[in-house]
Amino acid sequence: MHLVAGIDSSTQACKVVIAEAATGRILREGRATHPEGTEVDPAAWWRALQAAVAEAGGLDDVSAVGIAGQQHGMVALASDGEVIRDALLWNDTRSGQAATDLTEEVGAQEYAQRTGVVPVASFTATKLRWLADHEPQNAARVAAVALPHDWLTWRLRGYGPGGDAPLGPDLAELVTDRSDASGTAYFNSRTNAYDRDLLARALRRESADDVILPRVLDSAGHVPGPGWIASAGAGDNAAAALGLGLHNGDVAVSIGTSGTTFASSPAPVVDPSGIVAGFADAAGGFLPIVTTLNAARVFDAIAGVLGLDHSRLGELALSAEPGAGGLVLQPWFEGERTPNRPDANASLFNMTLGSTTRENLARAAVEGVLCSLAYGVDALAVHGDAAERILLIGGAAQNPAVQQIAAQVFSKPVVIPTPGEYVARGAARQAVWALTEELPEWDLPIDRELKVDHIPQIRAAYEARL
Repeated sequence: MHLVAGIDSSTQACKVVIAEAATGRILREGRATHPEGTEVDPAAWWRALQAAVAEAGGLDDVSAVGIAGQQHGMVALASDGEVIRDALLWNDTRSGQAATDLTEEVGAQEYAQRTGVVPVASFTATKLRWLADHEPQNAARVAAVALPHDWLTWRLRGYGPGGDAPLGPDLAELVTDRSDASGTAYFNSRTNAYDRDLLARALRRESADDVILPRVLDSAGHVPGPGWIASAGAGDNAAAALGLGLHNGDVAVSIGTSGTTFASSPAPVVDPSGIVAGFADAAGGFLPIVTTLNAARVFDAIAGVLGLDHSRLGELALSAEPGAGGLVLQPWFEGERTPNRPDANASLFNMTLGSTTRENLARAAVEGVLCSLAYGVDALAVHGDAAERILLIGGAAQNPAVQQIAAQVFSKPVVIPTPGEYVARGAARQAVWALTEELPEWDLPIDRELKVDHIPQIRAAYEARL
């Protein structure tokens, strides 16, 4: 019986699952937390990965490993393999002006045609431009640029600087997949090639031909590791799509640190507005996606104000009437990516002496997050990826209030898969693909299906404030 390891190096933690290749049954798991913040030393990810692997019982008995990771994070490497500065994560908005500058220089339509995306502060290219503008000495040292999952795969295989990397700092051994590469804003997922002119523009160089970028492996591709093979890996949302086994008509809505709405599609999406990012998926197709910066952390903030945990916040929200008495929370606490408002703040509208209650505030928080995600569902439909059902995932999806209010906000049936680490599961499924050259069919366990209880007035009130 072959075993595989699936790894999810997310914003908040590293999660490892050891699974049976044939069935996907999880045998062992491990987890370790990541530091908070939007700027992180990648060494912290490496320590967390090692700790999570150890908690999961190690990799000695596995045949293949897949690593998925948070997208867009900039890991800038010097020629000796050293990390030049702390990585800027996807939710670091300091590169908002850089995104505006790149869009103006190239043009939104041109950028979308060449890369499938229009620059926003999340994307790697904008972080490289910020580096060139604000830390030119560091920018001049950049010999290679990796993403979090690329760098961790490289390290786990035995590469890197220093005495704990037996294979040394061979930057040519950096590998990635097209799903994660498509989130850099210097990769064309239709031709599966890097756009080095855009990379050079981001770094403010005449040419970027000497900058090493991770080699893009095929969907079932692999490279050797110490006693096992490593699959191409994936961006976190593409891995989640593999873990869920998304089919035509499925739209996944994930409520984690960020909020994401995505579908698996056979055709690329080009959206000059930048609302839908035309990413690649991890199975040879495409993954149109709408991403919000503000999701579960909104619940953290409002629960903190009210002195509650998430469970009690949900109970309080359900004690209020739909529409929260007119109270509308625009949940842009950390700026926003969709719509592109990197410098925005959250706002609470329609406060009156009658509407401003603890119950209405709790409900407005849940409605605000779900309405922002419903906006993404509609945007996907405009580009041909209409939902027939919603798969609601992420930690916050287990809250009964989120589930009940989702059935009122979305106009399609909502399905709640059994709680699980679907990003890590997708990475494990890809590892089987690399091992056997065949993508396995694993059943998706369903926890419950919600009856549609659509109340259009909830979204109408929210969208009136966009």
